[in-house]
Amino acid sequence: MNGQINHRREIPLGWLFIGLIAFFAFFSTIANGQVSRVESVGFTVSDMDKAIDFYTRILPFEKVSDVETYGTEFERLSGVFGARVRIVRLKLGNEFLELTEYLTAGGRPVPVDSRSNDKWFQHVAIIVSDMDKAFEVLRKNKVRFASTAPQTLPKTIPNAAGIKAFYFKDFDNHVLEILQFPADKGAKKWHDLASKGQLFLGIDHTAIVVGDSETSLKFYRDTLGLTVAGTSDNFGSEQEHLNNVFGAKLHITGLRTKEDGIAVEFLEYLTPRDGKPFPNDTKSNDLWHWQTSFEANQVNSLALLLTKNKFDFISSGLVDFGGIKLELNSALLVRDADGHAVRIIEK
Repeated sequence: MNGQINHRREIPLGWLFIGLIAFFAFFSTIANGQVSRVESVGFTVSDMDKAIDFYTRILPFEKVSDVETYGTEFERLSGVFGARVRIVRLKLGNEFLELTEYLTAGGRPVPVDSRSNDKWFQHVAIIVSDMDKAFEVLRKNKVRFASTAPQTLPKTIPNAAGIKAFYFKDFDNHVLEILQFPADKGAKKWHDLASKGQLFLGIDHTAIVVGDSETSLKFYRDTLGLTVAGTSDNFGSEQEHLNNVFGAKLHITGLRTKEDGIAVEFLEYLTPRDGKPFPNDTKSNDLWHWQTSFEANQVNSLALLLTKNKFDFISSGLVDFGGIKLELNSALLVRDADGHAVRIIEK
């Protein structure tokens, strides 16, 4: 004997059983709290009336709501003190854009030297039934080009071969894409709508530039619960002129939510690697601020998980709206690994 006393305590089986129940209940709650769908994609605009004109006259979005709000709840959610905002929701097909104009505390414009490989880059892809006709509409209305011209991706990119795409900008330099799927690609709903003679059909996905796809998957797949739908390595002259970035070679990852709707797409530039980082001092009122809004049933659980994993919150934690303002019960605003804003809401 060494003279030491072993004070080992026996844990009663009943307490152990209760602990296991609590453990699995917690992780079941986390799983149930994962997002169900992309509720909308939004960004900040400098002039709401001009934005409405652009998106409903040049593009056929329909205005479905127009509200003005201010107060503690929105200040806490946006991270902008003194904010008074006008928020307009637009619909195309079954998908929604949400535009926000800061009537007080206006922010900064999109940097004039922005490129498609900068980390703050984000766009929405609007599906069209006829690229030539859609491009003619944009030309007639003198939109700003982001691509050299519409591009048809070649057979050397098997997972994207035959896709036609073109990038353009609104008056605030937000980048948008029109995209046409060939018969063997894209969701069935787009081909069904195209057969009815519509030109602009709806929003297929929102794309974000990421620094490392595996790191981004830890947020969107492992935390929010999205699933990988497919990947593609895109390169060549057509891709360079689509993105307007010489030498562009991208690893693209498409992700889906549990419910059908807007997807999320990672654009990881393998070359060139000189895209500028997301500005650390970005605020929600800056015009390069986009937010992808996900709906969830258990926002409390996701808030705990995001806090545990030390993601950077824009909002002061989870904000309770009580269903009174903006038809939200609660919401939070957080940044992913590259700085893109993600809003999670519970209605």
